[in-house]
Amino acid sequence: MPGFPGNNELQKAYDTSEDYPDLSKHNNWMAKVMTKDIYAKLRDVRTKSGYSFDQAIQTGIDNPGHPFIMTVGAVAGDEECYDTFADFFDPVIDKRHNGYSKDAKHKTDMNPDHIKGGDLDPKYVLSSRVRTGRSIRGLALPPHCTRAERRAVEKISVDALNCLKEEFAGKYYPLSNMTEAEQEKLIDDHFLFDKPVSPLLTCAGMARDWPDARGIWHNADKNFLVWVNEEDHIRVISMEKGGNMGRVFKRFCDGLNKVEELIKGKGHDFMWNEHLGYVLTCPSNLGTGLRAGVHAKLTLVSQDKRFDDILDKLRLQKRGTGGVDTASVGGVFDISNADRLGFSEVKLCQFVIDGVNTLVDMEKRLEAKKSIDDLIPTEKKN
Repeated sequence: MPGFPGNNELQKAYDTSEDYPDLSKHNNWMAKVMTKDIYAKLRDVRTKSGYSFDQAIQTGIDNPGHPFIMTVGAVAGDEECYDTFADFFDPVIDKRHNGYSKDAKHKTDMNPDHIKGGDLDPKYVLSSRVRTGRSIRGLALPPHCTRAERRAVEKISVDALNCLKEEFAGKYYPLSNMTEAEQEKLIDDHFLFDKPVSPLLTCAGMARDWPDARGIWHNADKNFLVWVNEEDHIRVISMEKGGNMGRVFKRFCDGLNKVEELIKGKGHDFMWNEHLGYVLTCPSNLGTGLRAGVHAKLTLVSQDKRFDDILDKLRLQKRGTGGVDTASVGGVFDISNADRLGFSEVKLCQFVIDGVNTLVDMEKRLEAKKSIDDLIPTEKKN
């Protein structure tokens, strides 16, 4: 893996001060938290599976910053990382999630009946999507897993998915032996994920052995998808055209609950604890791992100099529709919840519904050449 000292025992012959990374030009949470004392304490520590502190922070060393987002700059190689390297991960989590103490308890609510509203204006909201990740307990995470562990993730996941019934019944497409016709169809449907090219992922070791044990599962209606062994063990996605976020969220909750029930029925479990919620590869996704997002046409309000502050107060974030590495095209943005940890799934989805409604109201006002001053939020939603 690029740049990894791995488990080089000769490293211990050098003082930690000689090994300390040069972070003088870095702007990520890893660099903001890292001190020589933390590095000295953790450099020679390993989790039970053998994952080192240097492996955890390598992606942040190799990627000093990102043009669009403040990256974490660290990943977990297994569930134990967040405890073993707590002196580092606790302050990273606290800063990344805007104040989350090491004794805080995460909230979970996967009841779609608790959502209010949810049918967004389809003239402005082109598509709606909810996704999360899940990790199977007892197996290393993608940056550190062996080929055998990765294949075990695939088998456990596909065995469960193949037991889904009715609206969730579907088919698994492994990347390794996908036919050209299947590949073209999945590309046309915008379902296919390819070998990671983002250095944030490749420097973390997530592209190893590609495409071994990776694949995509979707139901017959193609509105409930599961990615296997991409950035997390599984990524569960509910999506459809238009603005009915309430329906998308209900399908997400119902389908994910069924998948979890089937996996537990086979003697497995998802990584979860009271403090961090669902444990995932990137600290930014801890808690719910949930990203509820819409592609929304916000041509006018996005030109307002207050746009970024408006999004911040609504607890939303923006991306280009091509993902985290892209800018907006034609005034269409991917708008999603900014938080993951400390709020429940229902609360985060509600932030998106309420916030997008506000943004659409602003867009309509501006189209009518009217002021939006009275719609500007003055405090952050809670």
